[in-house]
Amino acid sequence: MLKQIENRRSVRKYFNQKIESEKLTQILESARLAPSGSNTQPWSFIIVESEDTKEKLSFADHHQKWMMTAPVFIVCVADIRCRISADIEVKLDENSSQPELKQIIRDTSIAMEHILLEAEHLGLAACWTAWFEQAAVRPILNIPEDKYVCGIITLGYGDETPKPQLRKPLEEIIRYEKW
Repeated sequence: MLKQIENRRSVRKYFNQKIESEKLTQILESARLAPSGSNTQPWSFIIVESEDTKEKLSFADHHQKWMMTAPVFIVCVADIRCRISADIEVKLDENSSQPELKQIIRDTSIAMEHILLEAEHLGLAACWTAWFEQAAVRPILNIPEDKYVCGIITLGYGDETPKPQLRKPLEEIIRYEKW
């Protein structure tokens, strides 16, 4: 697994090739199996293949035209209702202060990383994007205001091989027992 983690890159150029449904299912299964605090599993995933919808999403995601080369977008949504009662009104955005929002973002982010690693394992490429505001993305997909879009993952067969980024050495990031 370490080799796949080492090889994973954020790919921003894809071949015009459909993803096999069994591969997409396996990628989504990897996300479903992700751990979450108190096993709340706050995530939902919206699979987008429509060119029109992908165009609207890429525009909302800071006009990133490169996204349009990906055959599939996976919109990753966190649901605060696993931690807050349904009878409490909640409207989430980038400035929301609910501590539960941090928890569902954390948990959904773990599932998103599972997607990225499983894509690499299956010979696919992916990129996690989140250069958008909730108010721009939610209406495109009819996502309620009490849900939080954590990111959009572009997915496909990579048409580029980005060079590895420099990583800090272990000695620089590891401490034992205390800071």
